[in-house]
Amino acid sequence: MQKVIIVDDEQAGRSLIREYLEDYPDLIVIAEVNNGVDAVKEINRFKPDLVFLDIQMPGLTGFEVITRLEELPQIIFSTAYDKYALKAFEVHAVDYLLKPYTKDRFRVAVERLTKSDPQQALAPLTNTLLMDTAHYPERVLVSSNKKLITIEVAQIEWIEAYGDYSKLHTATGSFVSNYGISALADKLDPKLFLRVHRSSLVNLQAIQEVAKYGKTYDITVKSGASVRVSRGYAEAVKKLIV
Repeated sequence: MQKVIIVDDEQAGRSLIREYLEDYPDLIVIAEVNNGVDAVKEINRFKPDLVFLDIQMPGLTGFEVITRLEELPQIIFSTAYDKYALKAFEVHAVDYLLKPYTKDRFRVAVERLTKSDPQQALAPLTNTLLMDTAHYPERVLVSSNKKLITIEVAQIEWIEAYGDYSKLHTATGSFVSNYGISALADKLDPKLFLRVHRSSLVNLQAIQEVAKYGKTYDITVKSGASVRVSRGYAEAVKKLIV
């Protein structure tokens, strides 16, 4: 059994999805909502396996909903956008239902769930929505126990390079981001994160102690982890000491 939530601001749209889902007894609808704000609440509350998500809605758009989810479910978009505007979905291999759609087209979208990993396919689009913002991102997408979740940037104590990726350390655990450390250094708020080594960033608000170490420093964050400052970044850390 897979838990399903339907998100559409039109009753007719929600009813049609329910009707078509009658052919799939393993897909159980546990909630319906008609706006983006309630969508975020219910998806974060129930952690469904699959969400049918409208894009143009009151409160928050479908894109904005994605950036506020704690755990990324499988998503099939339903939208009245024209086909040209949907090229972005095709690039990211995320399926969508273009209104009005037929029962056969609905079947294709549902069957696609069993032939690929739509959650992983959604990751590039989710990363883009989270990171390419006019403001510094408040959440980032990470991997945790074979799932994709988002965590608050403010929870990150420090970041270390992890091959081509990055490992984000919080007080409750460590998570892997698909972004390299240089990309994160460019994306995150420089008033919050300081680069202290070519392989590490530190959240200034998480610093517990700065200790002199030869000609450089060791930084201890609130969780107790120690982060070495390289000589090339020592001057930036020195400015924090008054």
